[in-house]
Amino acid sequence: MQPIPATLQATLLALVLTAAVFDYLYRRIPNWLVVTGFILGLALRTIIEGWQGLATAAQGFGLAFLVYLIFYALRAMGAGDVKLMAAVGAISGPTNWFSIFLLTSVTGGILAIGLLLLRGGLARAIANVTVIIGELSHGRAPHRAEPALDVGSRTAVTLPHGITIAIGTVLFLLLLRLQPDK
Repeated sequence: MQPIPATLQATLLALVLTAAVFDYLYRRIPNWLVVTGFILGLALRTIIEGWQGLATAAQGFGLAFLVYLIFYALRAMGAGDVKLMAAVGAISGPTNWFSIFLLTSVTGGILAIGLLLLRGGLARAIANVTVIIGELSHGRAPHRAEPALDVGSRTAVTLPHGITIAIGTVLFLLLLRLQPDK
């Protein structure tokens, strides 16, 4: 993890918490929010770190966008999730974004298992993982074999990913604060 100036930490926190609220209430992350996050990431990094900051923001945006675009293409994420993580990447930079991504992934997995246990869908989830692995190993999109694997399907068991992004980001910021000064 690399240090992030306090202004960027506050911007990142405001972005993900606002997105989590919108995703929970409306199951959508508004474009005005992610565009604002992206612009602030570019602008603040440039103001604070100069041209290197602009490059860092662009690299973070690009990495996050490319990784999440794959999930979107597989219909495992919505477009709002892609745009939110791209804005998070612009603010945090590529190295820190990867840490946020890992924390978000673990958090999402834990929450998904909890949700499946509560809803009694663990056996279905295991069957879905089998379909996903089988379809991907043959170069096919899993949602074509099982429509419930499409995040847009009415039969899909979904979790507002904006919430898991917020939790992963908050955990990252807490870990960043616990890091000894170098």
